[in-house]
Amino acid sequence: MSTKPYLIVEWNDTETDAKGWMVVHNFVKGYTGGGTRMHPSVTREEVERLAEAMAYKYVASESETTGGCKGGIAYDYKAPDAFEVLRRYIIAMLPYIDNGVSLGSDLGTKYNDVLKIFREFGIEIPLTQSMKSDPAVLKGIKDYDDLLLQKIDGLYMNDVVTGYGVAFSADEAWKYKDGGEGARVIIQGFGCVGASCALKLSQLGYKVVGISDANLFVASEDGLDVQKLIDHKNEFGEMDQNYFENDYVVRPNSEWLDVDCDILIPCALEDVINKSNANQVKASLVVEAANIPISAEGDEIIKEKAIDIVIDFVANLGAIRSYDAVIFGLVEPNPQAVIDDIEKLCRKNVRTLFTEAKKQSRYQRDVAYEIFKPAKSDSMEYVSPNLTVVY
Repeated sequence: MSTKPYLIVEWNDTETDAKGWMVVHNFVKGYTGGGTRMHPSVTREEVERLAEAMAYKYVASESETTGGCKGGIAYDYKAPDAFEVLRRYIIAMLPYIDNGVSLGSDLGTKYNDVLKIFREFGIEIPLTQSMKSDPAVLKGIKDYDDLLLQKIDGLYMNDVVTGYGVAFSADEAWKYKDGGEGARVIIQGFGCVGASCALKLSQLGYKVVGISDANLFVASEDGLDVQKLIDHKNEFGEMDQNYFENDYVVRPNSEWLDVDCDILIPCALEDVINKSNANQVKASLVVEAANIPISAEGDEIIKEKAIDIVIDFVANLGAIRSYDAVIFGLVEPNPQAVIDDIEKLCRKNVRTLFTEAKKQSRYQRDVAYEIFKPAKSDSMEYVSPNLTVVY
């Protein structure tokens, strides 16, 4: 399969200086999926890299129905008009969305906002034309909608599926490494993914000794009260210092690499580990909860330091696995069944990756790109007047 994107669409907002891109890396059976992120630093190159990662992620999630795509908007997600900017972006992409480009949410956007805009224009969930006439798929959509309204551990399902998958991946990798009990974890980024990952790891017996968000880095040698931090996050997913314990140490959020830990989990932006700071990584295991959180230059340093890694498209596939599994009827549409399915797949993939990397004496990232390489790339689906489906 070509490594070049199948389709790139550029958008320029008419009312602000916002700029955006939709990149389809590949279609499978005329369908493709990925989230839309909004952040001032978003670039076309970043969206292309993210779309490619999504293509690999769908292979890792054992999907037979979906290729990889991504949306990106260069704009401040905290701006008062951020929702209207997102709405205008989605309107521009509607011809593709209505024909099988399934754009969801990502960093800086909310899935409920995306769904609200879709429904304004008569779209429940983006589907190909043939899917729209398939009763089984339509039932799966209803099941998925119902699932989104349900909670597990007090959190909505869409807010935990990715983070829990990352936690299971980290746990499996740490066990493979024969790591000790109560390993120390640093979480960089405390949105839905970082928060739910920290919560599940604390439930699994890990000690979360540091968390950073957009404003600060908080640390405690005895471990942070993750549940309390989650309970008092603000609307932007940031921690509230009014609820910190007296022994918590507050530092600038740029100092998240300065505290010793066993497992490091970047959960927010791309390239946060790079040539300027990769030598500061103290952990023996990095788990990529964020998409592409390590730059190419930073990755060379991580590799040279012999740090083990769980690559992003293996660790953070929970959301797309749950979407595929429920809509296409692979699992029962209830919270525990969905989480159990994600856990089983994440642990299986990590075990396969680490076993193969050890056998070949190679870096996990290099092996992952071979194991989970997309082998299929269709075109966008077209339904001809006589109802023949053409890819």
